[in-house]
This record gives sequence, structure tokens and C-alpha cells, in this order.
Amino acid sequence: MQRESKVLEGHLRSDHVHMLISRLPKYDVAQVFDFIKGKSAIHITRNFMGHRKNFNGERFWARGYYVSTVGKDEAIIRRYIREEEQEDCRIDQLSVLYE
Repeated sequence: MQRESKVLEGHLRSDHVHMLISRLPKYDVAQVFDFIKGKSAIHITRNFMGHRKNFNGERFWARGYYVSTVGKDEAIIRRYIREEEQEDCRIDQLSVLYE
């Protein structure tokens, strides 16, 4: 599955992620996101949080997610992700000025 889905555009923040993903229709959206969330949680906890093994009983990602199909609106979605990243950077800079 990981070789048949591609992240085309993405933006990562400490509290949320925006991704434009291309997937084969044979994979259910829930399967793709369960896989991404599971593998990324393992990778992040091992490499950045010092866990040597998978952890049980803890939650890394929120349970839910929002999905929308793109179709002919792909350029709009890509622009939204890029502009969201710029807006997040602007807000971060403002928060430093007012702290």
C-alpha cells in the first residue's frame, strides 16, 4: 500500500497536518489513513521521543480526520495547503512579537 499511495503536497504543524494524497481506488481512504497514522506514529516515537518499542495504551494522533475528493480542483487544494503554510508562519511570527 505504501508504494501505491503518494503524498503530492503537504504541510506539517505541531497540532495538525494537511496532505494531498494520490491513492489507487482499490484502497479505502480509511485504510490509507490508518496506515499513514500508524506508521508515522511508530517512526516519530522511535526517532524523536526515544521509545525503543511500539507503545500501547497511548494515542499519538487524534482519532478522526477530514477527507475530501479532489478531482478537477487539485490546483485549488494545492494552493490552499501552500497558503495555509504561509499563514501559519505569519501567525507564528506575530505570536513572538506579542508574547
